[in-house]
Amino acid sequence: MDYPKSLERLIEELAKLPGVGRKTATKMAFNLIDMRKEEAVEIARAIVDMKNKLGLCKRCHHLSEEALCSICQSDKRDTSLICVVDTPRDLLAIERAREYRGLYHVLHGRISPLEGVRPKDLFIEDLLERLENEKIEEIILANSPTLEGESTAIYLSKLLDGKVDKITRIAHGVPIGGDLEFADEVTLLKAMEGRKVL
Repeated sequence: MDYPKSLERLIEELAKLPGVGRKTATKMAFNLIDMRKEEAVEIARAIVDMKNKLGLCKRCHHLSEEALCSICQSDKRDTSLICVVDTPRDLLAIERAREYRGLYHVLHGRISPLEGVRPKDLFIEDLLERLENEKIEEIILANSPTLEGESTAIYLSKLLDGKVDKITRIAHGVPIGGDLEFADEVTLLKAMEGRKVL
């Protein structure tokens, strides 16, 4: 049996979300049908409102509704540190730990020749401008531990060499509570490379 056109369109649109297949999209659509109309309208308004108001911070390219994000506006951050991340989600993950007190720079992707993502497609030029205009002592490369993330970190470390006093890379390795027997070779290699004296 065919769905009514409006329902079919909703299912198709929801299925465009990452990790959402047709089956999940159909469940979501039927949950929306079961809601009161006012609740469904509020969800729709929230989506439209977010798309209209949300942009990128002109300094670090994090998500923001203002010219500068709340991190860049804060006078409690260490402005001599910049942590470079791939995505706003990575930035938020670091912020959840509540330990890092410096600034950020969001690249919005990783270098990936296979997917056609080149250095010029990322916010790398803006990072170079920040190094010229701000007093930065250390760049922390917190790119993801994927092949593309590692390639991006290597590219950045070579590009930034001599432009800043210190370039560091976050340690990668075995997670707390993880078993060594289930760790892949790259994770174990990074864990060995990042070992510390006790």
